[in-house]
Amino acid sequence: MDIAVVTGGTGGLGRALAPRLIKRGFKLGVSYLIPEEAETFEAEVNPDPEQVLLRRTDSSDPEALGVFLKDVAERFGGLNSIVALVGGWAGGRDLEDTDDVRFERMIDLNLRSTFYAVRAALPYLREAGQGRIVTIASRAAVDNPAGQAAFNIAKAGVIALTKSVANELRGTEITANTVLPSVIDTPATREAMPYGDYVDWPTPDEIAAVVEFVLSEESAVINGASIPVYGNT
Repeated sequence: MDIAVVTGGTGGLGRALAPRLIKRGFKLGVSYLIPEEAETFEAEVNPDPEQVLLRRTDSSDPEALGVFLKDVAERFGGLNSIVALVGGWAGGRDLEDTDDVRFERMIDLNLRSTFYAVRAALPYLREAGQGRIVTIASRAAVDNPAGQAAFNIAKAGVIALTKSVANELRGTEITANTVLPSVIDTPATREAMPYGDYVDWPTPDEIAAVVEFVLSEESAVINGASIPVYGNT
């Protein structure tokens, strides 16, 4: 049985991913922080409580995250996948103009939340004897565009974290890979970038399809990869 926790799973990417995993028969633990996102998730996905445990959980709090994973494992009889979707972007600042608050915010949202999720999941995956770890970095982690140093640094850390875990897991049936979107075509992104070439941007569903594959048995030979999902950008 496939049992996955999706942290930050009520955002745009999570709402695209959850129906795909539900259709595959996954049992899901989905965490969220913003109540309005959870309402949207429930309205769009219509999750069956027998298959999906939805709970407000602060992914920057390792203790709370640990309790959530424990409850998911107890509810569904284990846990063999973690998808760390929590993240956020803040740009408009060169390095010398990046204050401590902005820097810490990007580290908390993108790197610490991923670190805590993966660390909390590993004992369950080892107990299961097989599993998948999927993290979300960004094209910015490798291209390092100007004006968003804190975000670039945090997402580069996600790549390093994922490759480190992948190397630690060599010889097991647990894999760790990261997906690198570029600009994701969402209403919020269009509002922030009104003159962008929307048709070139990957959609949440297109990215979710890649994540779904990485979670599948067919992806067993992929470990430690940073998978670009750039569309035509």
